[in-house]
Amino acid sequence: MKDSIEKIRLEVNNWEINDLASLEQFRIRFLGSKGQVKDLFTALKEVPSDQKREAGQLVNAFRTEVEAHFEAQKTKLETQSTSSEKLDFSRPALRQPIGSRHPLSLVRSEIISIFSRIGYTVSEGPEIEDDWHNFTALNFPPEHPARDMQDTFFIEKGEKELALRTHTSSVQVRVMENATPPIRTISPGRVYRNEAISARAHCFFHQVEGLYIDKDVSFADLKQTLLYFAREMFGEKAQIRMRPSYFPFTEPSAEVDVSCSICNSAGCNVCKYSGWLEILGCGMVDPNVLESCGIDSKVYTGFAFGMGIERIAQLKYRVNDLRLYSENDIRFLKQFKGGF
Repeated sequence: MKDSIEKIRLEVNNWEINDLASLEQFRIRFLGSKGQVKDLFTALKEVPSDQKREAGQLVNAFRTEVEAHFEAQKTKLETQSTSSEKLDFSRPALRQPIGSRHPLSLVRSEIISIFSRIGYTVSEGPEIEDDWHNFTALNFPPEHPARDMQDTFFIEKGEKELALRTHTSSVQVRVMENATPPIRTISPGRVYRNEAISARAHCFFHQVEGLYIDKDVSFADLKQTLLYFAREMFGEKAQIRMRPSYFPFTEPSAEVDVSCSICNSAGCNVCKYSGWLEILGCGMVDPNVLESCGIDSKVYTGFAFGMGIERIAQLKYRVNDLRLYSENDIRFLKQFKGGF
């Protein structure tokens, strides 16, 4: 048995291992199910009984020796491979996937940047609001349809009536309650409406609302501010027009259209061949709203405006389906790489 072990040991020591292929051949030759070490254990059956214990110890010790030699050679090869990779400075780096900002985040940031340049600060507030901040302080009468369940998601919390905010005007109320004019702020955020989801409507969307309150603020100031915004967002050739409208918290109120930048106001299917696209609503802050928030309406006047970020993004990027903004389709989002 000793002679057999020595013969195999000599072969083990002389076996050249230069790569993983030769290492695998070594394992099969000596440690495999039909390898030479296995044959030694089979040969123990022929050893006389009084010598079996000693022979078994020798074979076990030899198997441990061969296994240790195999592991040492394996570690050596792995170390060489790792060292080689570290030192190969000519090898090209792995490409790292580059993420992109969401189109709504891009438009939101651009809107904030535009108004920040003329002195507007950013105000934020809770998405779950009470009746006072979401409706009453904004001059919504008790019978106003916006209070109906078909438009608003109400939340039951004991006797207190809460709702998911339907506009970010609620943030403006909080600002007016806690600040002294002059006030110049915008309020970006997510809002909720109880509407059926379709290509043109969703149960949640994003708004940016603006508020300016000071002495002697006029409708002309409002128009000039919105013209500045339109030209910064859609190009210096952009024009706006204002149409009479109604909002409970502004009087007078107006809808604002911007000249279609897709067809240069010539008429196309996007602007329905009118040359104009609706972008926001606005108006002079109703004196009742100022008084509700503790601001003297005989001393101060102001204007407010509100726009949907999805609507601005639709015009800027020509996205015609609102559902794309919230479906996280990587094919859609990849188109906005490189945005700031």
